[in-house]
Amino acid sequence: MNSSHSFDASPRHFARPSRSRGPLELGVVALLAFAATRPGLAHSPSAKHGASGAAAPGPARLTLFEDVRIFDGRHASLSAPSHVLVRDNVIERISTAPIAAEPDTTVIPAAGRVLMPGLIDMHWHAMLVRSTPAALLANDMGYTNLQAGAEATATLMRGFTTVRDMGGPSFALKRAIDEGLLPGPRIYPSGAVITVTSGHGDFRQLSELPRTLGGPLSRVEQLGGAAIADSPDEVRLRVREQLMHGATQIKLTAGGGVASPFSPLDVSTFTQEELHAAVEAAENWGTYVCTHAYTSASIQRSIAAGVKCIEHGHLMDDATARLMAQKGIWLSTQPFLDLGGAAALGPVEQGQMRQVVSGTARVYALARKYGIKTAFGTDILFSAALAERQGAMLADLTHWYTAAEALIMATSTNAELLALSGPRNPYPGKLGVVEQGALADLLVVDGDPLRDIRLVADPGKNFLVIMKNGVIYKNTLPGFGR
Repeated sequence: MNSSHSFDASPRHFARPSRSRGPLELGVVALLAFAATRPGLAHSPSAKHGASGAAAPGPARLTLFEDVRIFDGRHASLSAPSHVLVRDNVIERISTAPIAAEPDTTVIPAAGRVLMPGLIDMHWHAMLVRSTPAALLANDMGYTNLQAGAEATATLMRGFTTVRDMGGPSFALKRAIDEGLLPGPRIYPSGAVITVTSGHGDFRQLSELPRTLGGPLSRVEQLGGAAIADSPDEVRLRVREQLMHGATQIKLTAGGGVASPFSPLDVSTFTQEELHAAVEAAENWGTYVCTHAYTSASIQRSIAAGVKCIEHGHLMDDATARLMAQKGIWLSTQPFLDLGGAAALGPVEQGQMRQVVSGTARVYALARKYGIKTAFGTDILFSAALAERQGAMLADLTHWYTAAEALIMATSTNAELLALSGPRNPYPGKLGVVEQGALADLLVVDGDPLRDIRLVADPGKNFLVIMKNGVIYKNTLPGFGR
C-alpha cells in the first residue's frame, strides 16, 4: 500500500505539460512554486486533466478511504461505517465490508470521520475577489490572472471543489486549472457580464459618453469583464462571443446593482425582446441564461423572456415568488446578513446594500413558502478577507434551513443547476454526491457537519482531506504517511 500522497508543509510537485512555456506560463509556474510551500498544498504529478476533468491515460490512480461515515449529498443522515474506493477520478465502489487494497493504492484511514462531497458555490467571481474595481481596470491582465490563480487555490483549500463563475474573464484560469498548471476548483464560466448602457456592470466614466456605435471598446470590455449591448442584435452578438470563448451559461444584468455607479436598484435595464434574444442564442447552444435581478419587475420580465435562473431576488414580492415556483425557475441567492465590505462603498451604494441585506430573510422565507428550487452561492467581491468567509456564509443558511438542508443545497442541489448547461457542461459526470459512478470530489471532515455545520467555516482546521477529480490536494490526517 502506498502512502506517498501525504501532504504537509513540504514542497510538492505539480502536474506540468511537456510542451514549452511562454512568459505568462512561466509566471504561473513561479506562483505554483510559491503555492507548493504553503502548508497542506500538493498536487500529484500524475494528475493531468483534460477539459472534461478526466484523468490522463496511464496506470490507474487508486485511493481507498477506510472507515468513513458518509454524508452522500442527498440524505439528512450519515451512513454506517463504510469504505470507498476511488479509481482515477471516479468513485468505483462503496461498501460496508472491507475493500482489499490493490498494489500502489493510497489508503486513507479515516477512523470514523465523515466523508462528504466537495462544496459548490453557484455565484462566484474568480477574477474579481482580490482587487478593487479601480485596480482591476488599471492593472495589467497578467497580474490579475496571477491574483486569481492564488485565490483559486485558496478557494479549493476551503473545500469548494466547484464554482459557477457569474461574470469575469475566467476562461484562461479554468484552462490552467483543468490542465493541472495550478490547483483550483472546477469552473463553470459565464464570461463577460452582458449589460446595457448605464446598467449594472457598465463601469465607464461619463467622460466616455456618448458611445459611438462601432467605436473602441471600453476598458472593462477589453478585459472581458463586461459587454455592453443595447439592442436584441447586439445582445445576440455578445452572447455568441461568450459561447465562442467557452461559456457554460450566460449572465445578463436585468436590473440595477449595489456597486455599479449608474444603476440604482429599482431600475429594469434590458427590454423583454433583448432578454429573449439572449435566451434564444443560448438555447441554440443547448444552455441557459441567468439574470442578475433583485426586483419583482426585473424578475418577471426575465421569466417572460425564457430565463431559467434568477440571481439574487432579495427584493421580490409574494406574487413573483409564486410565479417562479409555478414556472420551475431556479433561484440562486445568497445569505447576505451584514454590511461586510460596505465600508469601501460610497453613501448611495451603502444604502443600496442595506436594502439588499434587509431583503435576505424575506427571499428565503418566500423560497421556502413556495418550494422554489434554490441554489447556494456567495457573490463575494473585491475582498480576500471576505472570501475567507465562504464556508461561514454556507453555515449562515441555518437561519432558515437545517444543517442537512443547507449542505444538500451546497452539494447535490447545486449540481442539479450546473447540469442545466447540458452539452456545454465541461465536466460530464455526477457532481455533488458520494455514490458509485460519481466524480471523486470529496472532503474528510473532522466532526459531523450535520450536527455542527459551523465546521465548514474553519476548513483549515476541520477539512483534513480535500480531493478533487480523484487527486488529493490536502491530507492532514493525524499520523498519515508517518
